[in-house]
Amino acid sequence: MEFRKMRRSDKEVPENEAREMLKKGSFGVLSTADMNGMPYGVPVNYVYEDGRILIHCASSGHKLDNIFQNSHVSFCVVEYAKVIPERFSTNFRSAIAFGKASIVDNDEEKIEALLKLVSKYSSDYVHEAINEINNSLEATSIIRIDVLHLTGKSANG
Repeated sequence: MEFRKMRRSDKEVPENEAREMLKKGSFGVLSTADMNGMPYGVPVNYVYEDGRILIHCASSGHKLDNIFQNSHVSFCVVEYAKVIPERFSTNFRSAIAFGKASIVDNDEEKIEALLKLVSKYSSDYVHEAINEINNSLEATSIIRIDVLHLTGKSANG
């Protein structure tokens, strides 16, 4: 698969910095497209590890319907953004991952992914989360995005 180069290469950050943004981000926006090509972007909690993004969601819904139709997705994280009104500009750092999404159907992998999410967002409550995970496992899906291409961008308005 061929990916477009960034038009403003002067604002491009090295891939290792983009990976760090993905690792440390508090949320990201998952973008999918339905069978008619209509885009759908939704903010989600996630974990990034070993070239994969893991997202939890309900076992049915818009995201999953779109992924079943078209597994190609993008995922954007904004590390920070600050509007500079007097310069008609914005200082920001962001990363965009392009990848192929799939639904994890193995319960062990789902539990492992959910524990990673708990460790990231609720590290003081890992023990308490185990019951919650076991009670909601059937109603929960895990989306795994295998990252095929990653870019990062930084601008100082």
